[in-house]
Amino acid sequence: MSTAQAGTGAKTLDVITIGRASVDLYGQQIGTRLEDIGSFAKSVGGCPANIAVGTARLGLKSALITRVGHEQMGRFIVEQLAREGVETAGIATDPERLTALVLLSVEAEGVSPMIFYRTDCADMALSEVDIDPDLIASARAIVVTGTHFSRPHSEAAQKKAIALAKANGARVAFDIDYRPNLWGLAGHDAGFERYVASDMVSQKYQSVLPDCDLIVGTEEEILIASGAADLLSALRTIRSLSSGTIVLKRGPMGCIVYDGAIPDDLEAGIVGKGFPIEVYNVLGAGDAFMSGWLRGWLTGESHATSATWANACGAFAVSRLMCSPEYPSWTELSHFLAKGSSERALRKDPVLNHLHWATNRRRAIPGLMALAIDHRSQLEDMAAGDAQKLARIPAFKALAVKAAVQVANGRPGFGMLLDDKYGRDALFATSALPDFWIGRPIELPGSRPLQFEFSQDLGSRLVDWPVDHCIKVLCFYHPDDAAALKQQQVEKLRTAYDAARKVGRDLLVEIIASKHGAVGDDTIARAMGEIYYAGILPDWWKLEPQASAAAWAAIDAVIDSRDPHCRGIVLLGLEASHAALEAGFALARQSRQVKGFAVGRTIFAAAAKAWLAGSLSDEDAVADMASRFGALVAVWEKLGTGNAA
Repeated sequence: MSTAQAGTGAKTLDVITIGRASVDLYGQQIGTRLEDIGSFAKSVGGCPANIAVGTARLGLKSALITRVGHEQMGRFIVEQLAREGVETAGIATDPERLTALVLLSVEAEGVSPMIFYRTDCADMALSEVDIDPDLIASARAIVVTGTHFSRPHSEAAQKKAIALAKANGARVAFDIDYRPNLWGLAGHDAGFERYVASDMVSQKYQSVLPDCDLIVGTEEEILIASGAADLLSALRTIRSLSSGTIVLKRGPMGCIVYDGAIPDDLEAGIVGKGFPIEVYNVLGAGDAFMSGWLRGWLTGESHATSATWANACGAFAVSRLMCSPEYPSWTELSHFLAKGSSERALRKDPVLNHLHWATNRRRAIPGLMALAIDHRSQLEDMAAGDAQKLARIPAFKALAVKAAVQVANGRPGFGMLLDDKYGRDALFATSALPDFWIGRPIELPGSRPLQFEFSQDLGSRLVDWPVDHCIKVLCFYHPDDAAALKQQQVEKLRTAYDAARKVGRDLLVEIIASKHGAVGDDTIARAMGEIYYAGILPDWWKLEPQASAAAWAAIDAVIDSRDPHCRGIVLLGLEASHAALEAGFALARQSRQVKGFAVGRTIFAAAAKAWLAGSLSDEDAVADMASRFGALVAVWEKLGTGNAA
């Protein structure tokens, strides 16, 4: 959304959050000191940034106002927020300061040490010049946060935003977000410290309360905001300063909401439904809670409903490791509210885990046209044992990248299948193409029963793959195979599936049945059904062209019933002629689930043979592959246009 669009007076945003934005580095080893952490996982962090992500996942139109550094971590925050659907027009780039970092770990249940790297960082340099009146005017509500009242310039920025919001009829929410060491009241090693009394902090907060329509905090935060010594007095002090709704967060006991006078019995407020779950990591739970509350509060739900949604979002957060990456989508939250979970540790619930993964994917890929050159044995056969030809295979794969990129010409929806054995140079050549889809095989070529290439230990192999790379596994699977063989195949596929989910990568399962039995209208659908029955839910399927519309209808029905969140199907080629593929494409276009193709030897085989033989130049090899790939792309796109008409 541009500033010009915002200035029309239309409320195009539900909520703008203001304040901290950091890169969180979470220790991946659980139950150990931060001193002993060996590896970290990276995510967007900071209370306002987390809330912006959480509300976007719940279907609200959110934006963030903050600053980031002019470096890779700052760009990561902006890019990740954009992927999450958060409006980034209010994020300023500070050329003089670095993006804030936070190091965190889970040492024990409810104990999460953290270190804030925030000395003169970008987000704390937020000032009044960063508050765009048109952007504020476009929102139904803003969220100001406690930490940004700790510096004069950031305090002025938030107070300007409050004045603009009220002038434009927007509601003001205050997340107290009290971190004593960010006010200079605790040491660098006390990032987890929740409460240090301070008259100065209390006075700052009290100056904000009269303008707030919503005040949200823990017991400690309610105390610091009021300056009182006990909770009842604290709530009544806040009520004397503000008529806004007060939400008291009580951790595993849920929350209590107060509208109007504060009762003598604090339990007499509005209580949302709680969720008894295992507490794994408390960090970020309050931001998840606030996201759920805002979804209800800004869509006209009752306070009891808003509180229930807030408690549920908090339950997701405390049951998982990180902050914003763990927050639920609306689909996931709705499923949990309707059906609950049989697991106290929500991160162990396979249904919720799949919904979480499938509805929060890194990017949407509505269509895919890929040049497949992950072939190893076929190119080795072309080399016929000639050491010099074998040594040239990596260079040929790099030429294939040039051909595919030439056809894509910067358009989305293109990609390649490339391997680790001969494709290293080609993979490096794609590293500067963030929208270019890459799939990488893990199967031992030709293995049946399925075996993995290089090592059966997938975890150690996959952890160093780029996060956007898709795991591809080819399985020669026929539903009429012997039961023992099918069990071996499924167990291996499950290993791949579990590894994909553990390391956070898409999984493409390629099924070829025609080489080991007759194929009828129900063959592939039966094979897929058996794999789904085993609890394996691939992100993509790669399938042979089918001989009838009935076969595609059966395949569609399986996916619709077993995993409506599947990304879809891409067609494989099996070195078919262009004419045969064109016919297969035409029939596949009748399927709702077929989203494209990943074809290899039809495109590269002729060029590879001639190039390895020395009779084709690099330029001519690229031109030949680009011509063949481009011709298939043209067929696919023409068929799609025709069907749409």
